[in-house]
Formats: sequence, C-alpha cells, structure tokens
Amino acid sequence: MTFYIDNIGYNDDLVEGVDYTIGKQGYRIMTAHYLAKRGWCCGNGCLNCPYHPKAVKGNTRLREKI
Repeated sequence: MTFYIDNIGYNDDLVEGVDYTIGKQGYRIMTAHYLAKRGWCCGNGCLNCPYHPKAVKGNTRLREKI
C-alpha cells in the first residue's frame, strides 16, 4: 500500500499566517503562537519552538517572550 503526503489530512481549522506559514519547499512551518497554544514541545527542534530548553519532548516551560 502506498501513502502520499496528501493523505495525511491536516487540521482544517489552522489559519495560514497565524498558526503556520508555508516554507520555500512547500512545508508548513508552525508558528510559536500555535506551538505554545498546543501546550507541549514535540522534541523535533521546530524552527519557531517557544519552549525552553528547545527540543525537549514533553517540555511545557515557555520562553519568557514568544
């Protein structure tokens, strides 16, 4: 069985420019606003990670300024 990126199914409630931007390669780059609203760090080293220290899975401690 073959899976394509289009079959992943994104949350349609996300708003471009608020929750994410589109990078040069066409990927969604989640904003610090969205990541903070989610409430925890995924540990993947997101470009806009609002948590400190950055990229620590499960971390809920936000940086002082987002």
